[in-house]
Amino acid sequence: MSPSIDMCLKIVYEKIVDNFLLVVAVPLTIAAATTAMARLKPNESTDRIQSFSHPQILSILLFLAIAVIAYYMQRPRMVYLVDYACFRTTYNYRVPYAAFVEHVRQVSHFSERSVRFLTRLLERSGLGEETCLPTVSQYIKPYKYCTLEAAREEAQLVVFSAIDDLFAKTNISPLAIDILVVNCGFSPTPGFPDMIMNKYKMRSDIRNVHLSGMGCSAGLASVDLAKNLLQATPRGARALVVSTETLTPNYYFGNERAMLLPYCLFRMGGAAVLLSTSPAKARFRLKYVVRTHTAADDKSYQCIYQKEDDMGNKGVDLSTDLMAVAARTLKANITTIAPLVLPASEKLLFAMSFVSTKLLRMRTKLYVPNFLTAFEHICIHAGGRAVIDEIQRSLGLSDEHVESSRMTLHRFGNISSSCLWYELAYIEAKRHMQKGDRVWMIGFGSGFKCNSAVWECIVPQNSEDGPWARCIHRYPVRT
Repeated sequence: MSPSIDMCLKIVYEKIVDNFLLVVAVPLTIAAATTAMARLKPNESTDRIQSFSHPQILSILLFLAIAVIAYYMQRPRMVYLVDYACFRTTYNYRVPYAAFVEHVRQVSHFSERSVRFLTRLLERSGLGEETCLPTVSQYIKPYKYCTLEAAREEAQLVVFSAIDDLFAKTNISPLAIDILVVNCGFSPTPGFPDMIMNKYKMRSDIRNVHLSGMGCSAGLASVDLAKNLLQATPRGARALVVSTETLTPNYYFGNERAMLLPYCLFRMGGAAVLLSTSPAKARFRLKYVVRTHTAADDKSYQCIYQKEDDMGNKGVDLSTDLMAVAARTLKANITTIAPLVLPASEKLLFAMSFVSTKLLRMRTKLYVPNFLTAFEHICIHAGGRAVIDEIQRSLGLSDEHVESSRMTLHRFGNISSSCLWYELAYIEAKRHMQKGDRVWMIGFGSGFKCNSAVWECIVPQNSEDGPWARCIHRYPVRT
């Protein structure tokens, strides 16, 4: 069978199965109504309608109206994304490849073996020449400058810049914010929400939460928490979600290879997101959030583990089981989200494949659903080249579908929980977003966690403004 005929048959199959109720139910309803009308005598149908009194008709209509109102009152409130903004890195924080290599050669605590390892790692990392690190990374003896005040300065630089851009874009006053959710591993006293409330002089009755220790998956966990809080507050409430990771207090000063990986891959970044239960001026509609947590398994729990090495240096150990754990957790997350988003045609194909493979013991491969039938855009956590490669292979994605993830890794590095918003900004800066497009965000984090969020575009921005301003014309590039 030729590819064109095969494709046409597949399209016909999808249209029939996905619209099964419309294809089957409508003709059956018309046939049943026609049969019932044919059995009645010429004036019998008119007499039956006239037999209903006005109070009976009003009672039926009132009952239907109450049922409809009760149904809509019981439904969870829809949550909308009003807008978002990302921290725009500046050139004075830029760390080109040559500068990074020269710096690690000059840092006294790195052994020659560690220098060679970091150099090779950076060559294969997929990072470009414009990623940024905080000021402390520019010193030959950075351990002298990893102070609490330096960490606060980095946090304020990233967070305040993103929030300022968001308020400017939305024209929303800080006093209009009802809920504040911040996620960051750095947890000073007073906390992050207090720092933001003090800077912007927010109301005293604002609900505020700081999520810490959740790693790169915390961005979507914060969205999920804000959604739940919004659904429990009066309609029209607004929630500000801030996602970042402060690098200054997390530098590793040892030579353990498994603990040197974050030193090489992580970079500065942050995002501020405005959510609301009001559709006014909203740009995206939040469809689903699915969170999968596998910390009950020891390998999952320990695959990203903060500890001290033999010399007492604190750092994050990345286990060799990381990719296997990530694949297993992603599979569990997909198993949960697939029934919610896949069309009926894909569900039926998977069900038939499952029956033939598992129950009938036929020697056929289990069918992998085509998630491109459910989404137009996919944003994968840019944790590293290996992470993106594995998800691309597992889901059968093309290079175009993972382009936003690879280019975010190249331009900004691994920016932890905020990277998904840089990827969404890339798609919009490339003018690929259309009204009605569905976006699947996939985030990973320590624990081990895999979180998914599904958005539907209401109003595409299609603007080059944002973190990709002045550089989007250079992308995509080969990595």
